[in-house]
Amino acid sequence: MSVLDKARVDSTPPTEAKRFAFEVRNLSKSYGATRALTDVSFAVAPGTAHALLGENGAGKSTTIKLLSGLIRPDAGTIYVHDRAIDFSGPREAHGAGMQTAFQELSLAPDLTVTENFALGYEPIGRLGRIDWRKARRDVSAHLESLGLGEIDARAAVRALNLNQRQKLEIARALYRKPEVLFLDEATSTLSGRDVDWLLGIVTELKKRGKTIVMITHKMSEVRQFCEHVTVLRNGRNVGSFASSDIEDERLIELIIGRSLEATFPPRNQVNHDALPKLRVRNLSTAGRLVDCSFELQAGEILGVAGLQGMGQQDLLQVLFGAVPQQGGTVELHGRQIRFGSPRQAICAGLAFVPEERKTEGLFLELSGRENMIAPMLDRLSRFGIVSPAKETRAAASMMKTVQLDQRALYTPAGAFSGGNQQKIVLGKWLLTDPEVLLLFDPCRGVDVGTKHEIYLLIHEFAKAGGSVLLYSSETPELSRLCHRVLVLYGGRVAEVLSSNGSDISEAEIMRAILGGSRK
Repeated sequence: MSVLDKARVDSTPPTEAKRFAFEVRNLSKSYGATRALTDVSFAVAPGTAHALLGENGAGKSTTIKLLSGLIRPDAGTIYVHDRAIDFSGPREAHGAGMQTAFQELSLAPDLTVTENFALGYEPIGRLGRIDWRKARRDVSAHLESLGLGEIDARAAVRALNLNQRQKLEIARALYRKPEVLFLDEATSTLSGRDVDWLLGIVTELKKRGKTIVMITHKMSEVRQFCEHVTVLRNGRNVGSFASSDIEDERLIELIIGRSLEATFPPRNQVNHDALPKLRVRNLSTAGRLVDCSFELQAGEILGVAGLQGMGQQDLLQVLFGAVPQQGGTVELHGRQIRFGSPRQAICAGLAFVPEERKTEGLFLELSGRENMIAPMLDRLSRFGIVSPAKETRAAASMMKTVQLDQRALYTPAGAFSGGNQQKIVLGKWLLTDPEVLLLFDPCRGVDVGTKHEIYLLIHEFAKAGGSVLLYSSETPELSRLCHRVLVLYGGRVAEVLSSNGSDISEAEIMRAILGGSRK
């Protein structure tokens, strides 16, 4: 039985053929002097999936917000089923069948799952009161139909992990019976199995004549999900194509506006006969990590692979002093260390780029300059007073290194695109001149051009003698960037794969991740 057979998705086939599910003509939108969109036009046929591609800041999210009724265009027209519509707000967009699952989750963390789903759509019982019992039953049945029965409809959203919250964001949009479903980086926090789960849902929706628009930075998902693709660059449409008619290389060129000769830089040489910079023995936490052992050389990029919840987060966090160490030993340059806090880890020369840049990596209200110098205020101060000139010089120099616009010196971090925010986070830690860089999926939700820039930064850091421990949910990154890959399974090191001077096979990484045995 399909995951959508019992779901609250309108299964009624369209009663009459429509040329387009929706069409936009000459959409333009400005924020002050910034032109977010300029004369953008494209159309999406019913019963299809359409990819919307572009670098961060290209105008993709602005387009989705216009179609979701969150903002209004300065010029241009939106047509839904060949009829011009001017959305005055989200309620009108919902009425027209438009629903969005956002990358920046819109769920209210302090409300329950049921309250989030029913918000604005509460069932009214006798005496005009909200029938929460019915709402809970409906939401529970909906979750069960989507294969999410393990999520309690009474649970507070805050208590759920990021993966569950992302699936709930999608499930809530489906709960409202969309004709057009917008998926804004919906797979950025999903594992391979969960991407398959979403693919099954999208396939069923298309069979029922529904329309899907996906923002994604993954070429593999364009091929898996979408029949058509539109590319935005600098707020303009630079081409719309059938997915089968255009190759990945050409798409990437259109996205970044130049040829991308080599996505991944060549690996530097590592002396494995030297004493390791970092030696970990039988490291354990109270969470999912059990007896983890490995060594990390100077100049080495050591990948970490594993399905969600296999201990990768505990590993990076315990090394940074963010979660308590329950057992085992950690040595840095042959000296045993045990961090009681991230501050101690920073002082010892470790740096950590976390999973969630907005909530764990940045102060969104503060400028890029203030974010960048936050971990090293003591180095820029005298008698407790920070020198503004020193902090500006330090931040400006690093912004140049990470190719970040100098306006970030004075602009709040929350005003930047996801890719530029990630550059601020990475630059902040590079500014501390660390010896060991701990990276948790640093390219999640980042466009292909910025990914290339981040790969180069990681490569240059390792080439200069730094050591990198890199967890990635994308096997090409592990295959092409890393000298070795540490595979975690059930909280333990299941296998260590070595590049031996060439790329580690993606198939070999996936086999180890899934717990398979070697041939």
